[in-house]
Parts: sequence; structure tokens; C-alpha cells
Amino acid sequence: MTVALVSAFLFVHGLVHLTVWLPHDTTEQPFNPRHSWALAAAGVPRARVVDRAAIGMAAVTAMLYVIAGSAAAVQSGGWAAAALIAASAGLLLKALWFNPWLTLGVLLDVGVITAVWASWPGALF
Repeated sequence: MTVALVSAFLFVHGLVHLTVWLPHDTTEQPFNPRHSWALAAAGVPRARVVDRAAIGMAAVTAMLYVIAGSAAAVQSGGWAAAALIAASAGLLLKALWFNPWLTLGVLLDVGVITAVWASWPGALF
């Protein structure tokens, strides 16, 4: 049961990255997920390249979370490494394109790193 819950969490958390950053009408959202405060502060002009970088990083993060969820589902030892890399990529994405609406995602990524570091849940280690 624990393995299924962890796998489902990793899958869903990864796929949420795609739903937030994929192109869609941003007028109905509380924030523009492709506006990077960090890149704007660095003087990088907002262009399609910046938008594509956000989408690309979100896709990579989603893919890594799906790999981690798949590895956890089959109880492969590599799930922990994949989850750490996915959470780190997610934190980098959320740091560069941060908005207070993403705070829960930051906490979930930190939770993944903490859980792997603490070897929790024990059923997967």
C-alpha cells in the first residue's frame, strides 16, 4: 500500500508541473508561470526562449518524477536517486520562476528530499 501511495504521489506531483507550465490562457490564472523574476532582475529580456526554458524545465522535472514513480512502483533501488534529482530540478524551476502560489510545490519538493534523506518510507529502502 505504501509503495502504491508513494508511486502515485511522485507521478501526480510530476504531472502537475506540466499542467502549470504548459502554454494556456494565463489571464485566468493567479500568476504567469512563465514570468521569471530572477531572469528579469538579471536583465534578461522576456522572450520565447525564456518561455521555452520554463516549459522545458517543467517537462524535465515531470519526466524525472515519472521515472522516480515508475522505479518506486517496481521497487527499484534507483527510485531514490531519481526522486532527489526530480525534486532538485523542481526546486530550481520554482526558484527561477517563483510566485507565492508555488509555495506548496516548494514544500512538496523539500518533503521529497527530506523523505529520501531520512530513508522514509522504510518499505521502499
